[in-house]
Amino acid sequence: MSQQVIWITGASSGIGEASAYKFVNEGYLVILSARNREALERVKASSSNPGNCKVLSLDLIDQATFEEKTKEAIAAFGHIDLMLHNGGISQRSLIRDTPIEVDRKLMEVNFFGTVALTKALLPHFISRKSGQFGVISSLVGKFGSPYRSSYAAAKHALHGFFESLRLEHFNDHIAVTMICPGFIKTDVSKNALTADGSPLNEMDKAQENGMSAGACATEIFKALKHKKEEVYIGGKETMGIYLKRFLPTIFTKILRKSEVR
Repeated sequence: MSQQVIWITGASSGIGEASAYKFVNEGYLVILSARNREALERVKASSSNPGNCKVLSLDLIDQATFEEKTKEAIAAFGHIDLMLHNGGISQRSLIRDTPIEVDRKLMEVNFFGTVALTKALLPHFISRKSGQFGVISSLVGKFGSPYRSSYAAAKHALHGFFESLRLEHFNDHIAVTMICPGFIKTDVSKNALTADGSPLNEMDKAQENGMSAGACATEIFKALKHKKEEVYIGGKETMGIYLKRFLPTIFTKILRKSEVR
């Protein structure tokens, strides 16, 4: 029971899968969650120590199940030390073309699902006077981008929520690390919602040329281990954070001219 326990959502692919392998390699006990149980079983079997993994299927839209799912997660290894909120879905559609139902789905999965699961686990952290939330946001959680309006809005909202949580629960020794990846080579763009709610099924060029999921997972591990408040992971695109902060008008002009789809 001295081993640290991490619960990872969106663990069936991409950053979540790579993070699962990294934490297992580092000796953690890992709870793997996503909708696709078969994919989770594959990740477990592919890890360096399948015995240190537990599979717990979970759908971020089905929030009525979260209290019971959280009980199951805690029971898996007796406690949880760290929650890595990675589950979510991206977007590739213009505002004018996107019906409100698609906007609502993006908010429901990316924001409300994460918040609801946090609220289900928070009492466990409070009772133990210990715990950490790692939250996979995005660089567009810090600035807007064409074709990603409600995705960016949901990620912005996560920053507001978890920054408040960090302040409210400082005396409970609960840490929050906001993780903002840039272009990471995963299927996130393929699965992104288009205007009619269907997946894009295409890989972005920037995504294809981005940092590997494994390298990203290594950076995530370091950030969580050192309890960083906020980190930016990727290549030169991370400079957008500083351009937005110090040269916002110039940054806006750059974005207008960029091929960001």
